Amino acid sequence: MEKSNGYSSERNILCLFDVDGTLTAPREKIDPQLDEFFQTLRRKVKIGIVGGSDYSKIAEQLGEGDDVIHKFDYVFAENGTVQYKDGKLLSKHAIQNQIGEELLQDLINFCLSYMGLIKLPKKRGTFIEFRNGMLNISPIGRSCTLEERIEFSEIDKREKIREKFVAALKEEFAGKGLRFTKGGLISFDIFPEGWDKRLCLEQLASESLDTIYFFGNETSDSLHGALFRGETTMRSSTTRGLSASRSTPRRTRPASVGSFSLMLHPTSPDVLECPHLPSTLLRPAGTTTSNTGPYFNC
Repeated sequence: MEKSNGYSSERNILCLFDVDGTLTAPREKIDPQLDEFFQTLRRKVKIGIVGGSDYSKIAEQLGEGDDVIHKFDYVFAENGTVQYKDGKLLSKHAIQNQIGEELLQDLINFCLSYMGLIKLPKKRGTFIEFRNGMLNISPIGRSCTLEERIEFSEIDKREKIREKFVAALKEEFAGKGLRFTKGGLISFDIFPEGWDKRLCLEQLASESLDTIYFFGNETSDSLHGALFRGETTMRSSTTRGLSASRSTPRRTRPASVGSFSLMLHPTSPDVLECPHLPSTLLRPAGTTTSNTGPYFNC
C-alpha cells in the first residue's frame, strides 16, 4: 500500500547507517548513485544515519546544508547527542552540562600538555574540536590534508600514538565517568559514559518500528559494538574503505530494544547487505546481483 507521496504506508522498518567507512570513505562525499538509491529505498523503509561527526561535517559528505535532514527520516549526529527527525531538530545534549566545567578543563589541559610532547613529521591545526556531545582529539590536527591524514594513519599503526594517548587518559581520569574511543584515521573521541551510539535508541524506542537494521564498517569496535554488546555476536572481520569486499554477518539472535528488534550487519560503501529483507524491497528494478553499483545484496 502506497501513500500519495509515493511512500509505503507501512514503513515500520528502519535501516540505520554509520557514515564514515560505510556510506563514504572517511570524510569523503557519498557516491551519487548510492545517494539516489537511498531515496528509492526510502519509499519502502525508513532510513537514518548515526555518526560521530557534527552535523556540518555529515552534511558535507551526504549533501549540502540542511539537505541531509530532509533526505533521511532520522539523523543522529555526534553519536546521537544531536537528533533530527523528519527535518526537524528533536534534541541536543551538551557535554559541559553533563560533566561540568572543571572536569572539562582538566581534560582539555591534559590533552594539550600530552600533545605538546608528541613529535610528528607534520602537525597542522584544530587539535581539539569541541562538539556538543564530545571532545574530538587529533594529534596531527583535523585541518591536515588527505595525504597527511593517510601518512599519520600509517605512523599511528606502527607507533600506536592514539592507543597510548587513550591509555594515559584512562589512567589519569579513571572513575570520572568518561569513555575514550578511537575512530577514523587521525583522532579519538572523549564523551560521558552512555553517550555512545546507543543514545539514538532512546529516541527510536518511542517510534512505531518493528525492526532496525544497523549497518557499520567496524561492528566489532567499542562504539558500534556498544549497540549490541552481549546480545548480538558477529563475525570478527570488518570491511574498510571503498574497495573493501563484503563481510557476512553471523547473528545469534536479534537484540531486543523496547518494542523492536535490532539486527547488526558489517558492510562497506561498496556492498550493503540486508539478507533478511525481501529482494524486491531493496534491489532497484531491472538490476541483478551481478550488476555493478552500490546496491543491497539480498
